Amino acid sequence: MKQILTAKKHLFTRIAIGFVLGILLGILLPEFSIQIKFIGDIYLNLIQLMIIPVIFVAVSTGIINIGNSSDLGRIGFKSVSVFVLMFITTAAISLIISYLIRPGQRIDVEASGYDGEVAEPTLSDFFMNIVPDNIFMAFSEGDILATILFTVVLSVAIVVVGKEAEPVKNFINSLSLVIFKVLDFIMELTPIGIISLMAFAVAEYGAGIFSALGLYIFTAYFACIVVFILVMLIPVWLYGKVRPVDFIKGIYKVWLVSLSTTSSAVTMPTTMKVTRYDFKVSKPVTNFVVPLGTTINMAGGAVSFSLLAVFVSDFYNIPLGVGQIIYLVLIATVLNMAAPGIPGGGIVLGASFLTLLGLPIELMGPIAAIYRLLDMAYTTMNVTGDSAAAVLIDQSEKKRTEKLKTRNA
Repeated sequence: MKQILTAKKHLFTRIAIGFVLGILLGILLPEFSIQIKFIGDIYLNLIQLMIIPVIFVAVSTGIINIGNSSDLGRIGFKSVSVFVLMFITTAAISLIISYLIRPGQRIDVEASGYDGEVAEPTLSDFFMNIVPDNIFMAFSEGDILATILFTVVLSVAIVVVGKEAEPVKNFINSLSLVIFKVLDFIMELTPIGIISLMAFAVAEYGAGIFSALGLYIFTAYFACIVVFILVMLIPVWLYGKVRPVDFIKGIYKVWLVSLSTTSSAVTMPTTMKVTRYDFKVSKPVTNFVVPLGTTINMAGGAVSFSLLAVFVSDFYNIPLGVGQIIYLVLIATVLNMAAPGIPGGGIVLGASFLTLLGLPIELMGPIAAIYRLLDMAYTTMNVTGDSAAAVLIDQSEKKRTEKLKTRNA
């Protein structure tokens, strides 16, 4: 028992214990659970403190250690292609499930309106968010898209310059070791943070929430399970050569963190560790694909927006044509990629999405009340998709290497 509580290799066992203890604490001592939420907030602050440094060193080392510019371009193209294909497939599956269950036609909800500020992002706003006018301000504001763009450009320049850039390359590799060691220190606090966060979630959004929009929540979770099996588990098994039981045994460690924090960025260090060591994905592919996926690969977002559009259109008896559904998927793709640059998270994004589709936003009020429960599933799908994509891309690179060896033999 002492070894489980202290040994580094048993960290995820401690996280699982903390997950269960948090649920029990939220049920048995709800008032106390709400009061200790500040502990979880401190843990989240520590993780968020490391997000920009981790993205910088992870993406940069992933690029500068890939080998050459042709390898970099190839892996980058594969990554974006897999992300887009995964998003569109997920959106299609989610739309089918939403139209089969149609929660908007079966639930009597009193629309309470939406009091938050509705963003109306355009394509130009999206690109403006990517390209900052001050990179240091982008770093300080935690602008993930801008950070990734700058890091990619800097790292590509290091690869192109070659031998003369070796001192910079060595510095970044050394900095990466230091940053991840600091992250290891913080990760040891994860069980404590998760006890606090799960206790608060259970105490604040208990069984009463489920009775309000239960079918909506059920549809979201059912869609996520189907997407996990069809879009992630089966491809990883058939193409990535990772058995389903092995993938689940590894990815559940990521789920423990994503379900508690509902943040892809906060979960990213755990996703990278599991992808690298449990699924044996190469370090360059892990360091490039996972941070990039944290920003632009949003399978959970595809479920979220598809269900939201069908729910609201059914509730108000507003039929969606084929053209509108195609437009829905395109808008969802852009909004999800722009998500880090839009304050307010999924609620504001959801209202923006409905506005762009020309649908009423009043139902965002009751949905906001249960969004934490929904976001637990959506975030889990996001991070699972990042890991699955890395496995697929790494397997593609291994097959390419084998073909080259056979051709040169």
